[in-house]
Amino acid sequence: MIYLDLFLGFLKVGLFAFGGAYGAIPLIRDMVLSYGWLSDEALSYMIAVSESTPGPIMVNLATYVGSTEAGFLGALVATLAVVLPSFIIILLITALLKNAFKNKYVQAVLRGLKPSVIGIVLAMGVYMLVKNCLMEDTFKMNLRSIVITAVLGIVAVLYKYFSKKKMSPIIMIVISSLLGMFVYAI
Repeated sequence: MIYLDLFLGFLKVGLFAFGGAYGAIPLIRDMVLSYGWLSDEALSYMIAVSESTPGPIMVNLATYVGSTEAGFLGALVATLAVVLPSFIIILLITALLKNAFKNKYVQAVLRGLKPSVIGIVLAMGVYMLVKNCLMEDTFKMNLRSIVITAVLGIVAVLYKYFSKKKMSPIIMIVISSLLGMFVYAI
């Protein structure tokens, strides 16, 4: 039964995750919490790990959840389920809809989806920022998380100001990892 739950749960995520991984995080969160596979805190940690490891976040999360719930076969089932809709859709688009993107109605739908995706990603980012900067079960601010967030923001702004380029996400991941080790080791 767990394999069917994993397949159907992550198939739903794969089908309705517009906007990529960050747009899928709210869907994954609702699904994982409703089945009781991970706690909200464990999911936040797993999102952070998934962002810092190679590969798409949705695939990394599906693989992790499947593995923790049903071993290797569970990881395989969850991963297959989350990528199957995209794979089929891409096949259909390339085979049948080569000229559809020139259609004014298709363009209107795509232009309408962009603000929705931006809103979903922004809402999840604000949720994760607030959740990770507050201490558990209280409304006191977690000073360590705030320090890391502030230092990362300052580093990104200074880098952009002096180099006139955007900082590589890889450098940001390395800096945040080092800051996390330093700040939480104190």
